[in-house]
Amino acid sequence: MLNQTTAQAVIAEALKTGGDFAEIFLEDRQNNNVSMLSGKVERVNSRRLHGAGVRVFSGFQGVYVYTNDTSPAGLMECAKRAASAVQGKEFYTAKDLNPTDTPNIHFIREMPETVKAARKVAKMKEAQAVLKDAPEIAQSEISYMDSVQRVWIANSEGLFTSDTRVYTRFMVYAIASSGTENQTGSASPGAMQGFEIFDTRVDPEACAREAAAQARTMLHAPVCPAGIMPVVIDNGFGGVIFHEACGHSLEATSVAVGHSEMCGKLGQKVAADCVTAIDDGTIPNEWGSLNIDDEGTPTTKLVLIENGILKNYMIDKLNARRMNMPITGSGRRQGYMFAPTSRMRNTYIAAGNDDNGEIIATMGDGLYAKKMGGGSVEPTTGKFNFAVGEGYLVKDGKIAHPVRGASLIGRGSEILLKIDRVGRDMRMAAGMCGSLSGSVPTNVGQPMIRVSALTVGGR
Repeated sequence: MLNQTTAQAVIAEALKTGGDFAEIFLEDRQNNNVSMLSGKVERVNSRRLHGAGVRVFSGFQGVYVYTNDTSPAGLMECAKRAASAVQGKEFYTAKDLNPTDTPNIHFIREMPETVKAARKVAKMKEAQAVLKDAPEIAQSEISYMDSVQRVWIANSEGLFTSDTRVYTRFMVYAIASSGTENQTGSASPGAMQGFEIFDTRVDPEACAREAAAQARTMLHAPVCPAGIMPVVIDNGFGGVIFHEACGHSLEATSVAVGHSEMCGKLGQKVAADCVTAIDDGTIPNEWGSLNIDDEGTPTTKLVLIENGILKNYMIDKLNARRMNMPITGSGRRQGYMFAPTSRMRNTYIAAGNDDNGEIIATMGDGLYAKKMGGGSVEPTTGKFNFAVGEGYLVKDGKIAHPVRGASLIGRGSEILLKIDRVGRDMRMAAGMCGSLSGSVPTNVGQPMIRVSALTVGGR
């Protein structure tokens, strides 16, 4: 843990060369992973990460230095090295630290460290039993992970606080084979919960059936035709489209330096009237939730877009200075080796008023993307390219047959304006998001949505 007296001394040392803000972040994390390949346990890994970082601001510039020597001497040396990169003209005195308790909204019933590896493997075997008997499934990989991260944060504004984050995730990958061709399917739910996740959210057998069904469906699907057509994107992981194509463009990481297509558009129409988008870190036990962010700011529910109008950006402490706007509790980092910056949490398109059946029945000919895969985006332009993990061709408002090899190509600002239907059933799905401050847990989500016209890549 971080001693208050030590933290006060470290912050004072970091300010000695004229910095106008200093912060110390200390992390102690225990990660556990078990992986099973086609029924055989391949790896059981346990890893502990421990270290701290000192950050100093001087105006709009930030310096970050980290160490895994968290002794008082090690932290003081870290502060000296951070301060050595700052040459301010004024000298600031840190406020006295004021310890505050962080209200915990994420109740954990069974901490991972109390659970024997055998119980974790037993859950994996439940999924493997389904995959073993599933037709055409030639290979499978099942993974279990849990993580307990304890953090302490102090800064020159008097903040001194701590938090504990507990994550558990279950991942199933199935490979269907015809002998000459393979296709994959997956399911990977996760939450900010302990082992009780298997009592409340995760059914290993259902995960296995979902992964196997996707793999088998895609194995026998013809290649998707290419063209511009209406596209219906289903709920849950379909939210990766908004996350990647639009969410990153609303992070201050891009906006503050003018590298976002959303720069200068607050109060303007950026989406269809039926679109409301939210980034919410306050949902109890959700994968992307927090009590406080990695700068010690209480997490928030932030309306990004309301009825098509851009309302907010996601803003961390340093970029708040650059933008002259308030912080939003969005400062996140992978761990002590990364300086924090603005990141998403649980980001989703809010539920609308349309019926799912009507959304498809009135689309004519097009593509139904039931499950999305990976992709890429350029925040400066908003241009994206995403693979469709499981897709179906729609003919005259009826789902005709599955197709594979489909991809969605477009631009974030354009797709938002072309959404003409939003369903009522909003669901979220767990993922990991990579950016300047490393990889962090984020949820993506949406109800079923329809884009009136989108470029579909295929054959």
